[in-house]
Amino acid sequence: MTTQTTTLAPVAVRANERLMAAALATFLGLGLIFMAGFSPAIALHNAAHDFRHAQNFPCH
Repeated sequence: MTTQTTTLAPVAVRANERLMAAALATFLGLGLIFMAGFSPAIALHNAAHDFRHAQNFPCH
């Protein structure tokens, strides 16, 4: 019978991953706000409408 030992990653690596995740989320969020702010209103309506249909959510 063999035993397997695992060790946890150093805290600095986890903190770095958390920072990268926060930076990516911020970048994507700002991108969505930028795109929504400069797109025509009808384009946003059509995108939301198509998403509702894709999720089988009634909208009419």
